[in-house]
Amino acid sequence: MSEDLDEAAILALLDDEYAREILTATSAQPMSADQLTERCDASDSTIYRRVDRLKEHDLLAEQTQFDPDGHHYSVYVSRLESVNVTFEDEQCRVELQRQPPAEEDPADRFTRMWQDL
Repeated sequence: MSEDLDEAAILALLDDEYAREILTATSAQPMSADQLTERCDASDSTIYRRVDRLKEHDLLAEQTQFDPDGHHYSVYVSRLESVNVTFEDEQCRVELQRQPPAEEDPADRFTRMWQDL
């Protein structure tokens, strides 16, 4: 758990039906933004906003997928395993269990380095 966890922001994000649907879908398999748009019956902009917020709080990881024709695109994978909310001593505490980050694929590392140039 991060020391600077914004508990209110996490709870607000998890209260959002699209964010929950994205986390649910991507916990089963990596999904692209297009797949999430169809799955959630939402607009592209809605999905991208939620994806950005989920990534900002380290609840969603982005990976690069390569097509046989040489193109690549991003897919998203849920990192969230569980959420524990406790109310004790007049405080609300949020604890997150995240999956460990996946080892970065050499192709992803190369793409990221190239984009940084």
